[in-house]
Amino acid sequence: MPQRPGRCYRNITQQAYTRKEFIHGGPQPKITIFTMGNKTPAEGEYPVKMSIYAKEPAQIRHNALEAARQAANKYLTKKIGKEDFLLQIRVYPHHVLRENKMMAFAGADRLQDGMKQAFGKPVGTAARVRTGQVLVEVSVKSDAVDIAKQALHRAAMKLPTPCDIRQEQTPLKMPDKMAIEEQNLAK
Repeated sequence: MPQRPGRCYRNITQQAYTRKEFIHGGPQPKITIFTMGNKTPAEGEYPVKMSIYAKEPAQIRHNALEAARQAANKYLTKKIGKEDFLLQIRVYPHHVLRENKMMAFAGADRLQDGMKQAFGKPVGTAARVRTGQVLVEVSVKSDAVDIAKQALHRAAMKLPTPCDIRQEQTPLKMPDKMAIEEQNLAK
C-alpha cells in the first residue's frame, strides 16, 4: 500500500506515541546513519558550523529525514570530498505514526464509513521538532562555506517545515587566538 502524503502527518495534533514496548510490529526508521563525513575531526579543523533550524513546530517523517541526509551528503561528497566535512542529523524519529487503513477503491464509500477517532496500526516514525530546534549541522573549512550552504539548502527542501540556515563560527582555542593576535601585531 502506498504512503499517505506528508501533509497528513506534518502537524502535531495528538499526544506523543513513543512507548515501543507496547507497540508490536512497528516499522524501523529508514534513517540509520546520523553522522557522515570525517567523524573524528581534529580540534579546530572545521572552524565554520552551519545549521538548519525549524521555523515552525512539526513532525518530520523518517523518510524525509533520510532524503535530507542523502541530498546533503551527496552534494558535500561530490563538491569537497568524503573526508572534508562533518554532517550530523540532530533529531531522531521517536514518535510512532498510526493509520486506520480504509478500503480505497471505487465505490468504497458505500461499503465502509469507518469508526471516528479509530486508533490505527503503526505505519512509520517521525521526529517531533520545536520552533528554533537544530535539525541538521555541517562543519566545514572556511573555503567551503558556500558549498555547505547549498548542501543545507538542498536538505531543507526535503523537509516538511519551513527552515532557516544559520552560520556560526566555532570558538578558537586559546593558543590559536594568541597566534592570530601575534600575526596581527607583526603587521
